[in-house]
Amino acid sequence: MVGQAALRECLLDPGVEAVLAVGRRVTGQSHPKLHEIVHRDFLDFSAIERDLAGYDACLYALGVSSAGMSESDYTRVTYDFALAAAQAVLRSNPASTFVFVSGASTDGTEKGRLMWARVKGRTENAILRLPFKASYMFRPGYIQPLHGIVSSTRALRVMYAVVGPLYPLWKALFPDHVTTTEVLGRAMIRAAREGAPKHVLENRDINALGGHREPKQS
Repeated sequence: MVGQAALRECLLDPGVEAVLAVGRRVTGQSHPKLHEIVHRDFLDFSAIERDLAGYDACLYALGVSSAGMSESDYTRVTYDFALAAAQAVLRSNPASTFVFVSGASTDGTEKGRLMWARVKGRTENAILRLPFKASYMFRPGYIQPLHGIVSSTRALRVMYAVVGPLYPLWKALFPDHVTTTEVLGRAMIRAAREGAPKHVLENRDINALGGHREPKQS
């Protein structure tokens, strides 16, 4: 869902010259500045590393729910995949910026009780240690999908169908804990292009960076 948001805003942004989407399936999008690569092995990017060269930033949005997963399996998808991608991007583009989307309540100490929070914190810390031009960790809270964007997880689709109509209430009551796919996508682009005031951005920082204005119509 976050990847769809980043892609949509990149394609709409006149300041973004070219977009390379790397994923396990095609996006279904068609646009003159979009190039896609279907890649299956997220532990090894050597086969496509040449294709990664020439880009100013990587907006990394791959992620899964930890529900029902062991720590080792969740670490493989969350930590190992992200570090393999980051290192491949860095080798191809040493002056690039890396934007990693984790989530609210991520544990930067890596010592907390929640497994998923520890693993995401470990991932954030490892990426921050890499010598990118800059790297930013995004920790959104509740994300309201807009413009036809949907989660690939059935349980989340059901949840959004139930609670989505209450988003205006959540926004009024908890403005620092909710955002939208549009605001999140814009904030990721702005951090990549202009930088951000801090390297770890909580939900309120994301809203400030992405401009929490009324959503555009598709």
